[in-house]
Amino acid sequence: MNIKIKITFVFFMLLYNLQSWSQGAIALGYEPKYKTGFSHFDYVNPVAKKGGHIKLSSFGSYNSLNPFLLKSISANGLGTLMFESLLTKSWDEPFSAYALLAEDVALSDDNLSVIFKLNPKASFNNGKKLVADDVKFSFDTITSDQAHPQYQLYYKDIKKAVVIDNKTIKFEFKKENPELHLIIGDMPIFSKEWLQGNDFNKTVKNKPITTGPYLIDKMQEGKYITYKKNPNYWGRDLNTRRGFFNFDKITYKYYKDLTITLEAFKAGELDFILENNSKRWARDYGGKKFKTKTLIKEKLKHKNNAGMQGFVFNIRRDIFKDKKVRRAIGLALDFQWSNKNLFYDQYVRCDSYFSNSELAAAGEPNPEERKILTEFKNILPEGILDRKIILPPDTNPPSSLRKNLKLAKKLLTEAGWRHKDGVLQNKTGQKLQFSILLAQKGFERIVAPFVGNLKKIGILVDYRTIDTSLYQKKIEEFDFDMVVKSYGQSQSPGNELRQYFSSKSADKKGSANIIGIKNPLIDKLIDKVIYSKNRASLINATKALDRILLDGFYLVPNWYTNNHRIAYKNIFDKPDKMPLYYQTESYILSTWWHKIIDN
Repeated sequence: MNIKIKITFVFFMLLYNLQSWSQGAIALGYEPKYKTGFSHFDYVNPVAKKGGHIKLSSFGSYNSLNPFLLKSISANGLGTLMFESLLTKSWDEPFSAYALLAEDVALSDDNLSVIFKLNPKASFNNGKKLVADDVKFSFDTITSDQAHPQYQLYYKDIKKAVVIDNKTIKFEFKKENPELHLIIGDMPIFSKEWLQGNDFNKTVKNKPITTGPYLIDKMQEGKYITYKKNPNYWGRDLNTRRGFFNFDKITYKYYKDLTITLEAFKAGELDFILENNSKRWARDYGGKKFKTKTLIKEKLKHKNNAGMQGFVFNIRRDIFKDKKVRRAIGLALDFQWSNKNLFYDQYVRCDSYFSNSELAAAGEPNPEERKILTEFKNILPEGILDRKIILPPDTNPPSSLRKNLKLAKKLLTEAGWRHKDGVLQNKTGQKLQFSILLAQKGFERIVAPFVGNLKKIGILVDYRTIDTSLYQKKIEEFDFDMVVKSYGQSQSPGNELRQYFSSKSADKKGSANIIGIKNPLIDKLIDKVIYSKNRASLINATKALDRILLDGFYLVPNWYTNNHRIAYKNIFDKPDKMPLYYQTESYILSTWWHKIIDN
């Protein structure tokens, strides 16, 4: 066995085969923050009160207790509350992982395999101990054809999992991949007994047999689900679990209308709400209960990579195959008007697929970006090395909507579209018209002015809101013209980029490449990001990828905010220090607690 370092109960950081530290952690491209033997993460209260019940909302419905399938909608909370992984991430570092189900990790000398030694205390919620065969079974199952296809793409560089003994498992790699041992550490683990002899894609109603801190208490499909603390949870004394999961019960209530959700919160049916609608946030979070501090309205700051949200083109459609047409359509969105009149100036325009981060491309390519892009000079877009990125259009003086629409008309004419009978048509008589599919009715007021501007230049667009389950089905089958899509990004992008943008994912039903991108240059740049040897090279490779994605005009960029808008009953306490990078719901469920526990 060719192993570089193996130390029980201690993680070693293995920094791209250049240097190693005994730090109690592994990290990607930097020295991890928390040292061996640390007591707890800084963003928790290690002596938080335990107990109580928190009730929060979910939008839509659910019909499954299996979160790994394509053709079902799983209940909220399963991933956070029930499924655990070999390692757990730190929320105040870009990409660091610490001991959880595994207590020891060793990366091979050639970086082509990794071995995890399992914590002997780790056990499932049915009382049985976790063994290496469970880990192998979990990996083999979620990368099979019975699971969602995204997992095959995400773990494509893993050759196989090999059980060494009851508490030791080895993963062999097809090639060097600097983040592979970390993303394996993040893989959800479950028991083979969960399937009860059924095919995985038919295991939708069985309660998961997992190692996590909660059990399913009661549920009504599509209406609510309540989780209760597992009194025999194995990991309560770990430093990576100290101060976490303080509520005895957690309930998700399902609503199909977000306005009704807010009214339910005000009426006391919910304890917490996350608000994504700027109009509601500005106008509907007021009244006596807020004035008396019975209800609290608050913005939580974060430093998350905001990624990209946009009106996404399905470029499988003939009318969207021409980049000039896509760019022209984007010129009709007047963000500045919408921000002022619809959003109460709460948003910033997305100008990158990695907005709000050091990974975003800007201006002309820097020398390192240029070096990366020059490797592929035969397939580069014309002039890309000598021009600044084209930022989303604005209407701040001296620009104007009129100026933008004139440029749009010019681009459409160059693309072969002419006005006839009040609408743009091509030489075959095909009309330039399409539909925008929505899952939330509140987005209709945002889409309406965009559609109106498109009509001014002869493009006919209709929009409609449909049920969430039908919406998901259409997305999975690529049965749409345009939808709203968010591309969330981590502080350290990697293998997940294949799901979003690679050619191999474009024809896989259910993949996240709903745009339908098949671009060999993007494929090569994704590999550059994934196989970067250090943080600096990852940043520059990501900037180069961002530059090419933006040049493709695959979507009409939307907007983001650098805070989470929340409201909650004044019955909670929270840690003094917040993490840097976090998802709101997970942060609250994992680290908050009740001020007073009513027994």
